[in-house]
Amino acid sequence: MLSPQSIQAALKAIEGHQRLLVCPHANVDPDGLSSALACFQVFSALGKDVTVICPDTKPESLNFLPGFEKLEEELKENKEFVVTINLNEGVEVDKLRYTVEDHKVNIIVVPKTGRIRPEHFSLAEGRPAYDLLVIVDTADLALLGSLYTDHSELFSEVPILNIDHHISNTQFGQIQLIDPVCASATEVLYNWFMQVPKFKEQLTPDLATLLLTGLITDTRSFQNPNTTPRSLEVAAELLEKGARQQEIIQHIYKTKPLSTLKIWGRALNRIQIDAHARIVWSAVSREDLAEMNATSKETHGILDELISTIPDADVYVLFTEVEEGGLKASMRSSAAVDVSRLAGRTYGGGGHARASGFRVKQYDNFQLQVIECVQKLKEGMQEQHAEESVSSVETPASGVSVAPKPISKEMEKTPASSVVPSVKEIDVLKAVGENGDGHGKDIVKDITKA
Repeated sequence: MLSPQSIQAALKAIEGHQRLLVCPHANVDPDGLSSALACFQVFSALGKDVTVICPDTKPESLNFLPGFEKLEEELKENKEFVVTINLNEGVEVDKLRYTVEDHKVNIIVVPKTGRIRPEHFSLAEGRPAYDLLVIVDTADLALLGSLYTDHSELFSEVPILNIDHHISNTQFGQIQLIDPVCASATEVLYNWFMQVPKFKEQLTPDLATLLLTGLITDTRSFQNPNTTPRSLEVAAELLEKGARQQEIIQHIYKTKPLSTLKIWGRALNRIQIDAHARIVWSAVSREDLAEMNATSKETHGILDELISTIPDADVYVLFTEVEEGGLKASMRSSAAVDVSRLAGRTYGGGGHARASGFRVKQYDNFQLQVIECVQKLKEGMQEQHAEESVSSVETPASGVSVAPKPISKEMEKTPASSVVPSVKEIDVLKAVGENGDGHGKDIVKDITKA
């Protein structure tokens, strides 16, 4: 829950600054982009000069979001350089001009009366392009990617308002507005906006649609464990304010380009299972993306919609090789494993207890790196189970440890291995095409039986 002190500090930061830069994390998702655009709408309505940045290529699948056309992809960090001429009494300027020659700027000042000497000049840097940075849905500044690394001086010189809901947030910035109980960053914003009258007045149907988009997507339509009674209340209130729920559902869940469907099919064909360790994973390489004419962003949703529906596992991972280099791993889990802790211990990642991720920047071979990652994750899972077992023995009255689920008879048929198990590949797209009865087909079930 947001404290009155943090709400007041955040409000004071907005009121006390004029040139605001708002940005979400790189590889932006609907919650991050919706949060950034929501801030843009509210702060602009208050007369602030707001720039909203998308740290990488704008995701066209989200172009239905109100204000999408306002997104900028490059930071304009132009600092002014001021040349000051101290005019003594009786000195007046008649003309002022400049020339550029041989990579030099010549500033020519022609006095009308009196004389200007070199000692009358002084030099200084002007004001920065922004006087407040508003970072949304970002647990660590490094997650801003090249926006942060290429402009580190900006982030060290300009104050930061940190708005987030991740429990792994590093508490960066001078002002924090963080509530890990909230299901999305847009829920944090909604709770803040509702407690500030001048913000509350800006809650239009467009703004409500932005806030509801983040809430729906980060809870996977209220299916994820991060959904709370308060999340449902917020959703109901946003609908009353005119949020266009069906527009969100249509664009997020019911509109998929052919390239996306193809890369989803490839990921499903690559599913691997270690029944003994209770981990399921798949991997999509840059070669796969090129072959399907897809981008790494199009793998978003595979984990939640398909892979994590496979029964009798505790950890689900999708490894995707990204265009800028390295791989990203998206993770989901049952209540038996805290994947935020797991990602943090193994590769310095983080997120939520049931949904997290990490990155590996350098490696020689993608497939071998996936195997290494899986092995480390399995070891981390064993350590986590061991710690919980010890904790439950030492402090039995303080709580109940979650024991691993028994392995089903179906998964006992899958051989356990410390390397990638052999799994029969299925052409998912072909399977979909052959099922012409109009009733659909449980593809994932077929794969787990393979």
